[in-house]
Amino acid sequence: MRRGQYVKAVTRHSAKFRKGRRMKIAFIGLGNMGAPMASNLVAAGHEVNGFDLSAPCPDGVTKASSATSAVENADVVITMLPNGAILQSVAAEIIPAMSPDAVFLDCSTVDVESARAVADQATAANLMAVDAPVSGGIGGAAAGTLTFMAGGSDAGLAKVEPLFDIMGQKAVHCGASGAGQAAKICNNMILGITMAGTCEAFALADKLGLDRQKMFDVVSTSSGYSWTMNAYCPAPGVGPQSPADNDYKPGFASELMLKDLRLSQQAAEAVDADTPMGERATALYTDFVESEDGQGTDFSAMLPRFEKRGRS
Repeated sequence: MRRGQYVKAVTRHSAKFRKGRRMKIAFIGLGNMGAPMASNLVAAGHEVNGFDLSAPCPDGVTKASSATSAVENADVVITMLPNGAILQSVAAEIIPAMSPDAVFLDCSTVDVESARAVADQATAANLMAVDAPVSGGIGGAAAGTLTFMAGGSDAGLAKVEPLFDIMGQKAVHCGASGAGQAAKICNNMILGITMAGTCEAFALADKLGLDRQKMFDVVSTSSGYSWTMNAYCPAPGVGPQSPADNDYKPGFASELMLKDLRLSQQAAEAVDADTPMGERATALYTDFVESEDGQGTDFSAMLPRFEKRGRS
C-alpha cells in the first residue's frame, strides 16, 4: 500500500475506533492475510497479542510465546489458519485458556464441518463463536476493505462488529455457525468456474482472430458481464489493472483457488449436491497447479494455459 493510502486507512480506522471501546485481542496466524489485519487493529488503538509458528509479528503487535499465552484475558481471539485440521488443533489448545464470554472469531477459509466443530467446542466452554472467512485478498487486508461472511450468534456478531468495521468494508451475517464458510465456498466455486470460462473465451477469441480489446468492450457491457471480466480481466493490457498486467504474480494464487474448489466439492459430496461445473473447475485447477506450471501464479493465469492448448 502506498504511504498516502496507509495514512488514509489509519485515519479512517481511528475514526471508527472512537465509536467503540479498546479491546484486548489475540491474533493467531500472522501470514500474508493475518499480519495486515492485525496491523489495522493496532492502528485503530486496540491491544493485540500475536502468535505464529513462523511468521514475524508486525509492528505494534506484541509477540506471545505460545498460542495459549496469546489468548489469556483476551476479549476476542482471531484465527487465520491454513485449513480445518490446523484450526481444530489450535482450537483444542486455546479454548481452555480463553476467558469466559470471549469471542472466538475464525477468519480462516475451512470446511463447514470444521467450523461447526470448533463452534460447538467454544459454546461448550461458555464462549461465543463466529466463523467469518473473508474476500478481498492481500490488498483488501492491507487497505481494511475486506468483506466478511459471518456465521454465528447475534451476540457474538455484535461484539466483533466494531472489528469488522476496522478490518473491512462489509460484513454479512449469513446465519448460524458454519454459514459463513458455506457462503465463502459457494462464492469461490462461482469465481473458479467463471474465471475458467472467461479464460476459455479469450483463448477462443484469439483463435477466431478477434482483438482482445474489442472482445472486452463487447462482453464487459453485454450478457457476458462478470467480475472476472470487468474487474479482474485475465488478459494483459485489457480492462482495469489486474495480476495479468504483472506477469500473473498472485493476487489470489491458483493453489488457493484449488483449495477453495476442493472445499466446495467436499461440501457438495457431504450434502449430495450435484455440482458438475464445480467439479470440472476443480479438475482444471488440479491439473494446472499439480501437473502444469500454475503453482505460484495468479488464478487468472489459466488464460496463458488455454492459449497453449488445442482441442483434445
